[in-house]
Amino acid sequence: MLGLKRPAMVIAAILAASGARGASDASLARYAEVDVATVRTFVYLASITLTVAPFLRQGETFEAAYSAKIFPYFFYDEKGKLRITVSDETLRQLAAGNPFDFTGVAVRDDGRERPVDGHVTPIDPGTGRIRVRLIYSRHIVLAFTTTYRLPGVAPAAAAPGSTAQ
Repeated sequence: MLGLKRPAMVIAAILAASGARGASDASLARYAEVDVATVRTFVYLASITLTVAPFLRQGETFEAAYSAKIFPYFFYDEKGKLRITVSDETLRQLAAGNPFDFTGVAVRDDGRERPVDGHVTPIDPGTGRIRVRLIYSRHIVLAFTTTYRLPGVAPAAAAPGSTAQ
């Protein structure tokens, strides 16, 4: 249900040439796991609740199990895996506070695939918003807007003088 521009490629090439790339890749370790909040959307006379297990990163692919519950049409409920490709360069852009678009695929347990695309907007180093579109059929596109959290990143501290409520 989830790409980016190139200016930082020059920086990446310089880092690789200088031998500093290994240190830079270690900075991506905080993206090894991403938690996405459960979200609900509505279509026609139904409510769809999407629950996603934590996304785990292998290479440039994030993968997570998902479950979609459709109320009141429980016989359309489904489970499967979501796979989203996000390059190291894109994660570096995210670390710099830049949003990005992504593409991927939802693969149901029966093997049927559905295209996914979306947009990620960071709020702070450890959280952000994510919009996901799942192409269910030629006539139905499910849109979800939710938040994500990086468990490996401490929450942003409150600004001095602000009060938490």
